[in-house]
Amino acid sequence: MDLTAASKVGFIAAGGLAVFLGAVVFFTLRMRGTVHRVRDELAAERDRLERRLAQVEQRDERVARREETVEVKSRTLELREGNLLDRERTLAAEQAELDDALIAQRKRLEEIANFTADEARQGLIEATEAEARSDALSLVRDIEARAREEAELRARMIVATAVQRVAVDTAGSTVATTVQLPDDDLKGRIIGREGRNIRAFEQATGVSVVIDEAPDSVLLSCFDPVRREVARVALTALLADGRIHPASIEAEHARAERVVEAGIIGAGQAAAAEASVTGLTEELLRLLGALRYRTSYGQDVLRHSVESAFIAGLIADELGTDAPLARRCALLHDIGKALTHEAEGSHAAVGAAIAARHGEADAVCHAIAAHHGEVEQRTIEAVLTQTADAISAARPGARRDAHEHYVTRLRRTEELCLQYAGVDRAYAMQSGRDVRVMVCPDVIDDAGAKDLAKKIAGRIESELQYPGQITVTVVRELRARHVAR
Repeated sequence: MDLTAASKVGFIAAGGLAVFLGAVVFFTLRMRGTVHRVRDELAAERDRLERRLAQVEQRDERVARREETVEVKSRTLELREGNLLDRERTLAAEQAELDDALIAQRKRLEEIANFTADEARQGLIEATEAEARSDALSLVRDIEARAREEAELRARMIVATAVQRVAVDTAGSTVATTVQLPDDDLKGRIIGREGRNIRAFEQATGVSVVIDEAPDSVLLSCFDPVRREVARVALTALLADGRIHPASIEAEHARAERVVEAGIIGAGQAAAAEASVTGLTEELLRLLGALRYRTSYGQDVLRHSVESAFIAGLIADELGTDAPLARRCALLHDIGKALTHEAEGSHAAVGAAIAARHGEADAVCHAIAAHHGEVEQRTIEAVLTQTADAISAARPGARRDAHEHYVTRLRRTEELCLQYAGVDRAYAMQSGRDVRVMVCPDVIDDAGAKDLAKKIAGRIESELQYPGQITVTVVRELRARHVAR
């Protein structure tokens, strides 16, 4: 091997050794760093374990202290339990002694009072029950009184509203009609030669002609207002024509009958239209119009019927019921007065039969028949019809009645009530239709009040004369009073 080759081999060997030594140094240094890191981690873990151990030791100390506290509390509770058991035994003994003493005391009280505990308990229950029943009865009376007051107030408001909305005429003529003469000399022509004309006129018309000293007028008198109206129309036509003799009297009388008949039907139609009542037959319209010449205590019956229809309709509107049906019932309620002298029975019964014959509904017929209480009222329309009839009749100025007779009748009614024992005061109200009697509660009880009302009503029926019906109300009011000092 030459020198150059040997140099190369040595050079390579030296380079390999250097590389090996470098690697050994590198791995040695790397291992040393790892050792240091592991050592640091071990030191940190040792510190963490030491801290953990310290915490565990502290926890053990707290647990030990708690165990000591629990043991102390357990001993305390055992002592308390023992004390409670002792007290419980003591209380049980005392309770037994008290029970024995209570039993002995109860027996002693029963011996003294001669009254057993069960009997006393039953008496207490009965007393409490009676007191509760009395309180309940008082409460029921108060509720009924309040309800009655509210109902009466509501009824008064409805009636007042209905009356205020109706404006009608006052009473009219009764049995006589005055005919004005354009000339006072016509009286002689009415009488005629030897009274021939006046006799013919009275014979044809059925009306009495009264010729007195009154200037420029004659008086036609008859109880039948239709005949009186026919006579008035005939006499007015004769005076306008100027020819007055028996033949012309008979002719004018026949024409006047046709005129009055047409006027009757027209009056019935006008009344039905004014009252907003439709569907009436011609015969019902004729009978309704005939009421124009009928009066009741001086009140025009046709105007009274129309007024009653208005009032019944207004009250029905306030109550929310059938107003058209109420108006129809009230308009026809006095229809029987047109035929009262021609048919048997009261005008209410006759009117109901007429309405039924002409196809009116059962409710209308019933209201007509029941408007004077002859038939028990079964419908609200019947009640409204009677109410409207009473309101129209009682309206001031509607009917003629002597003031002295009116005052005397009311005073006599009050005096009759005051004659009974226990009556404190008596008032005749609502034009004498309602009599209020106040009695002393310590003299008359509830049953006696009912009996007194019946007795007073019976005496009024037998001793007094009055139109319509009179309601007797006995008021018994108990008032308890004491002064707080």
